[in-house]
Amino acid sequence: MTSQVSSPAEQADGADEAVVGEQRRPAGEKEVRRLDRVIIRFAGDSGDGMQLTGDRFTSETASFGNDLSTLPNFPAEIRAPAGTLPGVSSFQLHFADHDILTPGDAPNVLVAMNPAALKANLADVPRGAEIIVNTDEFAKRAMAKVGYDTSPLEDGSLSAYNVHPVPLTTLTIEALKEFGLSRKEAERSKNMFALGLLSWMYHRPTEGTEKFLRSKFAKKPAIAEANVAAFRAGWNFGETTEDFAVSYEVAPATQAFPAGTYRNISGNLALSYGLIAAAQQADLPLYLGSYPITPASDILHELSRHKNFGVRTFQAEDEIAGIGAALGAAFGGSLAVTTTSGPGVALKSEAIGLAVSLELPLLVVDIQRGGPSTGLPTKTEQADLLQAMYGRNGEAPVPVVAPKTPADCFDAALDAARIALAYRTPVFLLSDGYLANGSEPWRVPEVDELPDLRVQFATGPNHALADGTEVFWPYKRDPKTLARPWAVPGTPGLEHRIGGIEKQDGTGNISYDPANHDFMVRTRQAKIDGVEVPDLAVDDPDGARTLVLGWGSTYGPITAAVRRLRAAGEPIAQAHLRHINPFPKNLGDILARYDKVVVPEMNLGQLATLIRAKYLVDAHSYNQVNGMPFKAEQLATALKEAIHA
Repeated sequence: MTSQVSSPAEQADGADEAVVGEQRRPAGEKEVRRLDRVIIRFAGDSGDGMQLTGDRFTSETASFGNDLSTLPNFPAEIRAPAGTLPGVSSFQLHFADHDILTPGDAPNVLVAMNPAALKANLADVPRGAEIIVNTDEFAKRAMAKVGYDTSPLEDGSLSAYNVHPVPLTTLTIEALKEFGLSRKEAERSKNMFALGLLSWMYHRPTEGTEKFLRSKFAKKPAIAEANVAAFRAGWNFGETTEDFAVSYEVAPATQAFPAGTYRNISGNLALSYGLIAAAQQADLPLYLGSYPITPASDILHELSRHKNFGVRTFQAEDEIAGIGAALGAAFGGSLAVTTTSGPGVALKSEAIGLAVSLELPLLVVDIQRGGPSTGLPTKTEQADLLQAMYGRNGEAPVPVVAPKTPADCFDAALDAARIALAYRTPVFLLSDGYLANGSEPWRVPEVDELPDLRVQFATGPNHALADGTEVFWPYKRDPKTLARPWAVPGTPGLEHRIGGIEKQDGTGNISYDPANHDFMVRTRQAKIDGVEVPDLAVDDPDGARTLVLGWGSTYGPITAAVRRLRAAGEPIAQAHLRHINPFPKNLGDILARYDKVVVPEMNLGQLATLIRAKYLVDAHSYNQVNGMPFKAEQLATALKEAIHA
């Protein structure tokens, strides 16, 4: 959904608690309070539709014009054990009337569909927050399954919270009596009842959700209308029940964005659109060779819908076949992409090395997740950085690009394609599960704002021999980029040898000469070292002595933490890397200006290791590997300690 907004403004990402503004009570209506921000978490079994509920609330919030950030969190199993703590699925949404950066540290409102959802999330809920509980699910057996000896709704353990006990299942079944559904079928709509209730509480639009439900269940109109009825019943319940005496308004964030057309977008969707845009700007067909793997599969699903843009997708039988097909497409003149996550990168490593040797453009998209091995498939991590840098045999350097927000995945895809095409090299695009599944508003760019990525294919001989004969040398390089010619198979006169065995400089013939191998290894390294990337920008308004350096998805939490520190009078500088190989040329000078450099990352210090090795800087690593993104308050505390250490 899109909305038009105008007038830019910069506002601080403040505390997590919603701020209550003006209160008003129109005659004959319930009290309405104005807030500047709200954090809501929907939680239930993985079969309760929490992701769909959160997504619909997010879509309506985006159409209303709020700034927002989301954090889906779900089990790896397709259908995790019902009523258990490992089976809890949740969706957190932070929306505001100003610029925000994170999904929020702690929910102001928790919707708990069962005892497991309550127990799994209660530790994150601050005192005084609102908890909406589906009382129908608090039977003895369900409570015993998660370790409740007595009902938390009756033993006083929730006295610090504003609890709303709502029999969601009973009310939903009652509302759908006229549809003749079985009890099980009717129960499935209780998430729509909860969505309707929350939509009333926060004055969300309803037309889009009703249209969505009728479209989603178009082949089952009775089910569609039942879900619409449950949604409306939830809205009406909020309007009429005495338990909800107050509703809330969060004004649109029209002052937070530059003028333009906006839509809500997830990282994987933005990345998919970026790949399509890159192919269009390069005037090349887009080819994706991929094998499904969480959390990268969404890109395969999305690109398969866009054949009208010259996109061809191939779901291979395994990871190796996926990249092999993509590399073949690159040889054939396509903008070639392979998508995967960490375990898949390990399987693709030999073929990535082949792409380095062949010097062909190839985008390797790694949506990082918790590891090692299968690890935590649905949780986030940044632990593939060293694998992307060095996870191949021999000296096989590749550029590494990392987006910082879900919307930035679009621009990062364009940037990675620029490098791959201009320098004839595979490029790693390192996103992660937090960016892939999270969402935020994105300004849809105008076509004339996009870069020109067109390249020239080789068309004929490029080297004159001593006898005057002209021949084609596949490894004769561009003097500026060191890129070799891109010769499309079938072009007369451009026949040449390819393969993984070392090639002779220029001619491309097989060569075992030690001096030639040394030259080719150093030349490939020099090509990557010479990739043009922008200088690193530093945000340092106060002349701080401590720099916080981040990369990838830590941007939101770091920036939110920096805003909090500055609001408290603490000077701190911030810089964030998109390009990790090669580093920006001014990075060394920047690091030398500061007494302390702190590197927060969701691994055990991989970027910090690279920084220490290259620049001999005592970079302080601050890390976590719990499958969740940093919280802003957590980072603010750690950075304050670093400033005063």
